[in-house]
Amino acid sequence: MGTLEASFRVEIAAPLDRCYEIAADIEGAPKWQGTLESVEVVKRDREGRPLVVNTISDASIKKVSSRLRFSYQPPGGIAWEQEEGEVKWLTGSWAFEDAGEGRTRATYALRSDPGRILSMLLRGPVEGKVKELLTKGAAEGLKREAEATG
Repeated sequence: MGTLEASFRVEIAAPLDRCYEIAADIEGAPKWQGTLESVEVVKRDREGRPLVVNTISDASIKKVSSRLRFSYQPPGGIAWEQEEGEVKWLTGSWAFEDAGEGRTRATYALRSDPGRILSMLLRGPVEGKVKELLTKGAAEGLKREAEATG
C-alpha cells in the first residue's frame, strides 16, 4: 500500500485566532476530535505548550498508539510527526487561513505509512472510509467546537 495520504478542509464561522487556539489545546482535543481518544503530555516547550505527547486514536479498524512531536506556527498552523508508534511513520498538520469577515478556512492533513499489517486491513473501500473518518471528523469537530464557543 505504501503511503496513506488524506486531508479535509472546512470553512468555520469563527476568527482564525480562535480556531488556532482550539487546535493548539492538544490536551483538550479528545473532547471534540472524534477519533482521538486520549492525550498524555510527555514534554512541554518553553511556552508550556505540549511538545511531545502520547496519543491513542481509534482508526476504526484498530486503535493506534503514537508518540507525537508538535511544532507551532501561530496563528497559521500546527504540525506534528510521530517519534514512535504502531505505524511506520506519521505526519500531520492543521493549516489556517483567514477567509474574511471573521471566518477561517481550516485544513487538517495526515500522511502515513501504516506498515504491512495495517496496510492489509486498509484495502479497498475501507481505506477511503478510514481516511474520511480521520480527517473529516477532526475538521468538522474543530468547526463545531469553534462555532459553539466563539
